[in-house]
Amino acid sequence: MPVTDVQHDPDALTLTITAHFAAPVARIWQIYADPRQLERVWGPPSHPATVVDHDLTPGGRVTYFMTGPDGEKYAGYWEVTAVDEPRTFSFLDGFADQDFNPNPDLPVSQNVYTFTEHDGGTRAVYLCTFASAEGLAQVLDMGVVEGSTSAINQIDGLIAS
Repeated sequence: MPVTDVQHDPDALTLTITAHFAAPVARIWQIYADPRQLERVWGPPSHPATVVDHDLTPGGRVTYFMTGPDGEKYAGYWEVTAVDEPRTFSFLDGFADQDFNPNPDLPVSQNVYTFTEHDGGTRAVYLCTFASAEGLAQVLDMGVVEGSTSAINQIDGLIAS
């Protein structure tokens, strides 16, 4: 399994997931740069993702929804704040209504995804920072660790295909 470490720090308001992949940095970057590949790994297996809009450039927006086993759709968005291809990108990640308008009742996180060469492959660090301890606790209670871990662990299968 690619995920090797998960840390949440209520004092720093962060959730950090570290993963290792047996693929070069450029290959891991492609997964996030290509909406069809991103769909295959963004949602956990029980909630596959459909990417609607995908503009991975500073000021760009990515919109998506995940479909649960009961057919219910859960929408979200990224507001891309910085990109340094193929090493890192940053974005605000939020929950949305079905028209992709931000849901003010759910937390928004500032995310920095970083990919570095490591042992002939890639180390990926997924850092999410929340505005409050309550926001972090809310997504932890919603199962973000389990969902994110199972989603990231799908990357090996995509790389092998």
